[in-house]
Parts: sequence; C-alpha cells; structure tokens
Amino acid sequence: MIWKPNVTVAAVIEREGKYLLVEEQTGSGLLFNQPAGHLEPGESIIQGAIRETLEETGYTFVPQSVLGIYHWHSETDNITFIRFAFNGSVIDFDPDRVLDTGIVRAGWFGIEEIRETAYCHRSPLVMKCIEDHVAGKHYPLEILSHAYASDCRV
Repeated sequence: MIWKPNVTVAAVIEREGKYLLVEEQTGSGLLFNQPAGHLEPGESIIQGAIRETLEETGYTFVPQSVLGIYHWHSETDNITFIRFAFNGSVIDFDPDRVLDTGIVRAGWFGIEEIRETAYCHRSPLVMKCIEDHVAGKHYPLEILSHAYASDCRV
C-alpha cells in the first residue's frame, strides 16, 4: 500500500475584525472550518483555494499571500493532511449561489466566537491558521509554482 497525504487548500479571510467560516455537516456532526477543501486534478494550489471559497461561500476570493503550509494527522480517520492556507480578501458575493453539498451556511465570526467554538472545529488547523493570521504571518505567492504537462520537454 502506498501512503499519500491528502492535499487541501484553505482561505483565511478577515474583514472588519471577523473571519469568514463555513458550518458544514460532516460524519462527526456540524463543524466549523475556513472555506477549504481538496485540491483537484489539474488545478494549481492557488486556483484550488479560489474555487473552494466560491463553492463553499459564494464569495470570490483573491489570495494575497501564503499564510502557511500545515501538516495534521487525524487520529479519528487515520488520514494525514497537508494544508496550504492563504491570506486574502473577497471582491464579490453571489447571494444566489448554491453552496457545496454539506455546507449549511457561511458567515463572519469574531475571534472570541471562534475560540469559544473550538470544540466543533473541523480540525485544530482552523484556530492555528487564525492565530498565524493575527501574528502577521505571510509569504509571497511566488513561493508556489505550478508546471503544466505542456511545460515539460522530453
């Protein structure tokens, strides 16, 4: 058996002191998370974060920097996740957009509200990413590179 971690992308978006989170129905009940999800075949890491944010919230996300790259192993599911998280802002909102299956709602939450609901976060990375954002962590988007098959020369 070949072990492979799950690659996920996440958007950490703060506006007027509140963070955009989604509440989603999972096998473990209703949980809070940043707009986040699995990277899809053929897309860049940045494209994945933009897509996931739109699909889960109806907001158009503009990544401005890399917040961090995180490693977390879920003991419950025995799955290892590598999360690429981005800082950024939103520039548009489609209130009529049908959100991804399982997403109950998207909303803006203050940091104390988020801390108080830590028991129902999708993972410990939810709070860790917000703490890193508050600490001012950010790295240039240019540290990420995406090569397409057409870029390769044989």
